[in-house]
This record gives sequence, C-alpha cells and structure tokens, in this order.
Amino acid sequence: MAESKTTKTTKKNKEKYVAYVSTYTMNDNHGIRIYDVDMEKGRFTEKDKVEITNSSYITVSHNGKYLYSITDLGVESYKILEDGNLELINFAPINGMRGCYLATDYTDKYLMVAGYHDGKLTVLHLRDNGGVGRITDEVFHKGLGSMADRNSRPHIASARMTHDNRYILVADQGMDHVNVYDLNKETGKVKLVDILRCDLESSPRQIKLSGNGKYIYVCLESSCKIDVYEYEFDGKNPHFEKIQTVEVVKPGGGTNFSLSALSFSSDYKYLITTVPGDNSVAIFSADQKTGLLEQKLLLPVSGDYPKDAEILPGNKFLVSLNHESNEMSFFKLDIENGTMMLNGNFVHIDTPNCIVVHKLANEG
Repeated sequence: MAESKTTKTTKKNKEKYVAYVSTYTMNDNHGIRIYDVDMEKGRFTEKDKVEITNSSYITVSHNGKYLYSITDLGVESYKILEDGNLELINFAPINGMRGCYLATDYTDKYLMVAGYHDGKLTVLHLRDNGGVGRITDEVFHKGLGSMADRNSRPHIASARMTHDNRYILVADQGMDHVNVYDLNKETGKVKLVDILRCDLESSPRQIKLSGNGKYIYVCLESSCKIDVYEYEFDGKNPHFEKIQTVEVVKPGGGTNFSLSALSFSSDYKYLITTVPGDNSVAIFSADQKTGLLEQKLLLPVSGDYPKDAEILPGNKFLVSLNHESNEMSFFKLDIENGTMMLNGNFVHIDTPNCIVVHKLANEG
C-alpha cells in the first residue's frame, strides 16, 4: 500500500543533520566544532566541540558510524553518537609529517592519508570498532616538479578510492599528475598501475567522483580549472579518458586566484569549488549521463579565503568556510537562476578548513 502524505512528511521531519567543521588550533585547542543544522532555515547552532590539535581535514566512514580526522603526526578516530556528538576511539601515528587529507575505502577497511609536506601516501588498516590500526603501506612520491617557487617536489594533496573500490587516485600538486594505485584488499599494499598527467603548473588538488562512479573530477589549484575523466574497468585494467576541461576563473593579470575545495551536492547534481584570492564560489551542474559540467554561478562569499564550502541537502542553502576572516557565511541558493543571497549573520570560527554535513539515523 502506498505511503500517505502524512507518513512521508513525518519521515522527512525526523531527518536530522549535523555539521562537523575542522580548524587549526593556534588560538583554541578545540579543532572540531559540531553544529546542529536547521534544514528549513539553512543555519547552524553550535552544540559541542572536540579537543584535537590542528584538524586540517575530516571524513566520515561510508557506513556513517565513524569520523576520522587529521591531527599532528597522525590521525584520530571517533564514534558518531546518536545525537551527532563524537566519542574518541583512538589515535594512530602515520610515521611522517602531518597529513592534509584522508578518506576510507568503500568497505571501511582501510584509511588513506595524503601527506603534502613529505609527499607520502599512507595506508592504514581500520578495526571492526572503527579504530585506526597498523600502517599497511606507505609510498613516497619522487621527482622534480615544474614550479620552482612552490611545486618543485612532490606534494600529495588528496587520495580517494574509485567507486568500484579497486583503485586509489592520488593527486600530486608538485608533480602535476594523479597517480593510480591498485589496492590489495587482503594486505593493504598498493601498486602503481597508471598516471594521469595534468597540464604543467596546474597543481591537481582534490578529486571527486560522480554518483555512479563513471566520471572523475580533478580540481586544478594553480590553473583554476577542473579536468573531467571518464573511467572504465575492462576486467583487467583501468582506463581513463579526459572528456572535458572547464575554466572556473581566469588566473593571471597580477591576481593570486586559485582553487581550493571540491565537493558534490548530496544528490550529485551540482559540483562546487571555492576560489581563494577571488573570494568566490563556483557551482556547476553535472550531467548524470555524460559527466559534463556547465557553470551555473560564480559569486562572492563575502569573506576572505574560502577554504571549503558545502551545499546543504535540498540544494537551497550554502555555507562557506572563510579561513582568513575566521567565519562561516551562509547563503540562500537559486542555482538554476544563478543567484546567491546572504542568509543571516556570519558565525565566528577560527581558521576553518573543512566541513562535512552528516545525516543522523532517523529517530523511532
């Protein structure tokens, strides 16, 4: 029997979201802030904070039970409680300098950590209780880049799995390419199987995949572009074909424009990137069948150096993390008409880095 309108509305009303925001901790030792999300108003209310040092990036496991965070010299794991608060499970070292990005594989068996400063990919085993275990592999990238002022050596900026859970895609800003590693699911060891070579001095930073996993999007920090690849697995080997490059904003002319974060809306219809220097956010529609992007808007965030931004589920609101002006700014969205309007007062937060909006389990 079909559900009544009242039943559907009740279920919708029971959907609750929290936002986790990671920060540096120069002025406050609480590196993760937790907010209740008002989905009707597109606003946050702080509910808790977590003591952790320099939480430069966070991620939630694919099963939604655990949160993982970068911290000095390693990573920390947390259990996500029913109300969205966090309970520390453990700390694990990564045998290197502080990481800048982390992600789990799609079975939540392994955690990949990207090392910007030492150019190292670290893979760690995850325990059944969500805790971080031993290092299963670590790979140092080698070589010389093309930008003497910054990218003269390897700088791994991100690492994430393809949706079929076969390969780790590792963006190296210093070497201007994306390494493709096969992940052995039994041992946690990795093997280089391909390299996606980006334009010189483009600085690939973050990577996202379409909802069906067929298309790969690479954010190019220095050239302010996004490369789009079509991905296929033929039963033996991966195949990547570049199908589009879009320019977000034109760099040069004395400006210091760059791209920072890259994220999808929860329904994968829209791809968003932030543009520090220009202090703006760009939103693209992503064709579900072809993977191609079309820019819908490029507008200011009313803050300094947007490090990350997120479209709230429903695509009616956006929040921007303005790293240098120490605040979050909120907006009402009309993406198809290309408009974005301020939505209430800014919220102060010191040096915000990364945001994850997480849906809690339904009550009842």
